Amino acid sequence: MARYPLFAKRDLDGFFGLFVDNLVQLLLIVALCDLAGIASDSPLLVEAILPGAAVSILLGNLFYAGQARRLARREGRDDVTALPYGINTPSLIVFVFFVMKPAYENALSDGVAATDAARFAWQMGLLACLGSGLIEFGGSFVAEWVRRRTPRAALLSTLAGIAIGFISMTFALQVFQRPLVGMLPLAVILVTYFARARFPLGLPGGLVAVLAGTLIAWTVPDRLLPEFIAGPAMNAGEVAAAWSNRGWHWPRFFGGELWEVLRAPSMWLGYLSVIVPMGLFNVIGSLQNIESAEAAGDRFDTRASLAVNGLGTIAAACFGSCFPTTIYIGHPGWKGLGARAGYSTLNGLVVTAICLTGTVGVISRAVPIEAGVAIVLWIGIIITAQAFQATPRDHAPAVAVGLFPAIAAWGATVMLGAFIAAGGASVQSVLSASPIKEVNGFLIHGMIVLERGYIFTCMVLAAITACLIDRKFFAAAAWSVVAAALALSGLTHAYQLQGNLLDFLLGWSEPAPGAFSHRATGIAIGYGLFAALFAAFGCMRRAGTRNVEDAAPDSRAAS
Repeated sequence: MARYPLFAKRDLDGFFGLFVDNLVQLLLIVALCDLAGIASDSPLLVEAILPGAAVSILLGNLFYAGQARRLARREGRDDVTALPYGINTPSLIVFVFFVMKPAYENALSDGVAATDAARFAWQMGLLACLGSGLIEFGGSFVAEWVRRRTPRAALLSTLAGIAIGFISMTFALQVFQRPLVGMLPLAVILVTYFARARFPLGLPGGLVAVLAGTLIAWTVPDRLLPEFIAGPAMNAGEVAAAWSNRGWHWPRFFGGELWEVLRAPSMWLGYLSVIVPMGLFNVIGSLQNIESAEAAGDRFDTRASLAVNGLGTIAAACFGSCFPTTIYIGHPGWKGLGARAGYSTLNGLVVTAICLTGTVGVISRAVPIEAGVAIVLWIGIIITAQAFQATPRDHAPAVAVGLFPAIAAWGATVMLGAFIAAGGASVQSVLSASPIKEVNGFLIHGMIVLERGYIFTCMVLAAITACLIDRKFFAAAAWSVVAAALALSGLTHAYQLQGNLLDFLLGWSEPAPGAFSHRATGIAIGYGLFAALFAAFGCMRRAGTRNVEDAAPDSRAAS
């Protein structure tokens, strides 16, 4: 058999690409956790979240490297490339914005001290991560069944909606807010990943982007910063202070904190509309990436790959991290670079060392986040493009339909944030005065209704549309019944509003005193009418009624 190398020469190229990607995720964790009251020097971050992330990343990287070696030995090959693995970017962002941040704000509004509110937000993040991991692990046994029964457009359109609003748009704004730091790295990413151009000496584009942005941030004179770059200048003193706080932080088991939250289901049931879909998306996304690796020539065992993916996320939650891990997209790219298994092993070891030594804080102060967000922006662009490219061409309208709830969610987030920043008036006072209030052509109530449980709604609306395009009327009716049940339960469309704090209103609970509330009974009836109409057409088609078998509407009428 061919000799499979412990570390191939091109593993270094693969390592830089995967490491920069993982490093950006760590920087995002440090930056975004602040929204949930967890500062960059908080013990929750340094002693729990980052060591927990280290456990999950090391576990997965070592497994997938060993899996590649076993495949190479079994097939007598020397060109097997390990599956890339790391922290899941969409889950990271969604869990911060839609689990941890709301939990923190709700706790503060109840009069809880800021430190305790941050701890509660962390516990809710642990629960979300655990739930996602359990779904991923369980999904390894039923992934094929789910994939066969759910239109691909229904799954990918939801990810595309998240990618547009909460990945691409958010980080595009950061790039243009600090243009001198952010725009050159963006150009590097565009030329690397879209033009597929290579830099001299084979330097990875991600590494060049981060180095370029960091160099500009540190070398532009301070007197130019207020005019050309929004935000503070880089501060060597802060880097030195962060370096002085370095030290070993070994992982600890946090099962007690998880159990404390699990015993109070009223605190977390409302977040199931975030946790369950993200877990399912992680299963399907990882499955697609395994299929992508098989198309590139490396056929890995599906069940084992998905099961370890789920176990990695469960380990993250049990040891303090709020953020799931996943099999990354791009295996054919790493294979094209010539990477084998060594790049995965090296990535796991280096990322673990950074997390356990507390030096992520040093890097976050030395490397501006804008220098690395272009990589994440590219990920968002690819996710959005994939939603259209990887679905049947006829299902493109279904992908488009599934984008609307996610766009509404982004708009509602911006609106609520603007009210909070402005002070004075609140969204509750506006809706209490006029529930059908229109602002610049947009209905506030309608936007919030579409935002609640939007991850479910994206999937359901896209699935209904895809089924109708295929004239699967009974399947469309079944999805409509699911939508009606979700609305009645309060997991979608229902809400309560206190000032500018938006929360779920579950079907079996009463709204908070003084809150502006909306139950989705009318929308549930509407979905019921959907189901009745689609089922009627299904019966007509089964009976052979000619009208149902007619061709598409006359294009002349449309024009």
